[in-house]
Amino acid sequence: MKRNGPSPRRQGGALPRKTTPARQFAVTEPTELLLFLLDKLAGQGRNSVKSILAHGQVSVDDRVETKYNHPLKPGQIVSISKDKKTTAPGLIGLRILHEDDDVIVVYKDAGLLSIATEQETELTAYRQLTAHVRLKNEKNRIFVLHRLDRETSGVMMFAKSERVQQKMQDNWSEVVKERSYVALVEGLVKKSQGTITSWLKESSTLKMYSSQNSNDGQHAVTHYKVLKASRAYSLLEVNLETGRKNQIRVHMQDIGHPVVGDKKYGAKSKSIGRLGLHARVLSFEHPTTGQLMRFESPIPKPFLSQFAEDSAKH
Repeated sequence: MKRNGPSPRRQGGALPRKTTPARQFAVTEPTELLLFLLDKLAGQGRNSVKSILAHGQVSVDDRVETKYNHPLKPGQIVSISKDKKTTAPGLIGLRILHEDDDVIVVYKDAGLLSIATEQETELTAYRQLTAHVRLKNEKNRIFVLHRLDRETSGVMMFAKSERVQQKMQDNWSEVVKERSYVALVEGLVKKSQGTITSWLKESSTLKMYSSQNSNDGQHAVTHYKVLKASRAYSLLEVNLETGRKNQIRVHMQDIGHPVVGDKKYGAKSKSIGRLGLHARVLSFEHPTTGQLMRFESPIPKPFLSQFAEDSAKH
């Protein structure tokens, strides 16, 4: 991964600091950990005690414990440290590339929803990152800046305040300097590069489609360049001038080369077991420092392996 700008906060291990002796309490009767702490730390509020637990400052017999309902037995020793030890909870299908006071940049795996819909209540990038920022303060939140489709992998970011969200979204085309994807599409794309322009509309079945009539929908512009090509597949670098829902997927169908695995938009091939779309580069001007930040992720190996397989067949 390449990155410029402010260095990311450490995601692993405790930050070095002076340690102070832990307070210790002996357990004299069966109870649960949170109840025990509320009793022993009577001067602190419930949220404060929960925060101490969440930050890994509580140990039972020298083993860090964060569960509120962890059972305690007589004879055990509960230690409370002033030093925060835990990192963020384990993230599933998600990796933090950079985090500061204003933004959080992540790599999302294919298969993970960015944000839940009304019908979806499963694990999402948004939900996991909300839990992550609330480790520091229960009132912390994250705010949506853009989305990646469930089956699209790659780099995306969220704001950490409504102010930053508004500032970046109001000036999105100026703030975002580069937003490029790689798309594995069906067939041989003969033009080495091109631009696709249309007006995108959404059908009653929630499927996007192109209208050639001016001002009939949302204006969408996609630029592409062929990186690799064979008779069966083409690997394209795709740059978005506009960021509309399903824009790349619709435009690839429009030129007769649907994205691999994209049955919704005309694909017949399922050769890589996922959608052949990956958000490779995200570059933007930091909303506070003004510094240019750039994050690049490698092209997924299954995208490249298709060309070796295809050449072996011919």
